[in-house]
Amino acid sequence: MTVRKLSFEGLLLVAVASIVLLATADGKATAGSAVAAFHGSRGEGHCAPVGGTVMTNFINSSTTLGTATGDLQGAVSASLLGAPQPGPGGSVVFHVQHHWVTEGGDTLTIDPAVATTTPLSQTLFAVVTYPLHISGGSGRFSGASGDITNIGEVDLAKNATVFRYTGEICFAEHD
Repeated sequence: MTVRKLSFEGLLLVAVASIVLLATADGKATAGSAVAAFHGSRGEGHCAPVGGTVMTNFINSSTTLGTATGDLQGAVSASLLGAPQPGPGGSVVFHVQHHWVTEGGDTLTIDPAVATTTPLSQTLFAVVTYPLHISGGSGRFSGASGDITNIGEVDLAKNATVFRYTGEICFAEHD
């Protein structure tokens, strides 16, 4: 190899390493950087993508209880805020209040939400739009805000739900 080729490869390596370091939230290029960027530490104001799944069971006619996986892993509950309503184009609309506690014991404050579904049968509903807005919480979610979208299914015959969530949460800067 010539000195010229080595110099170019060295510059390229330095450029790539610099981009990787700048792209990580904590400035350290490690295998756990993406996880560290989400979990962050107190004192950092930053936004991070989130995603995972939620599975719940109806524990009565208007309340579900279950688990969340992924970035917001923990327990989740949802309460219907009234009877489902007819929506546009034959859709069925559910008004829902969520309660979410992460595995670490932090809570998420979630505004009342609206799930728009397409009925597949009398008891089976495909969830086509279901945005959630996070407006704070406790622990690392104190002062946080963010938006999550969901797709999934509600099966009233089996008293079960399943969802895939994706979105972004912005964490407040703490002293």
